[in-house]
Amino acid sequence: MTTLENIGFLLGALTAGGGITGYLRTGSVPSVAAGVTVGTLYTLGALRIKNRQPYGVELGLLASVVLASSSIPRAIRTQKPLPAGLSLLALYGLYNFGLAFQGRMR
Repeated sequence: MTTLENIGFLLGALTAGGGITGYLRTGSVPSVAAGVTVGTLYTLGALRIKNRQPYGVELGLLASVVLASSSIPRAIRTQKPLPAGLSLLALYGLYNFGLAFQGRMR
């Protein structure tokens, strides 16, 4: 069973790694800045969940919203695989962190 903290760590590594890879391949500073920022939010959320500290789920949800708001419109507009893959990661995060957030609100 995949735990919410593992999902956060995975998404953090993928987004930060993707941003760094984008920078190394194209020299894109926005790629590295966005990837590392979103990856850091995911990782901080996962660490807070792991340590049973408040706002871990909310950080993961925030990272997913930020990633989705930037990648989904770009995926629709360009029809390229990278924004589509980022959109899928964002949707996966939105689903998992959204369910966890809803469960806490009830």
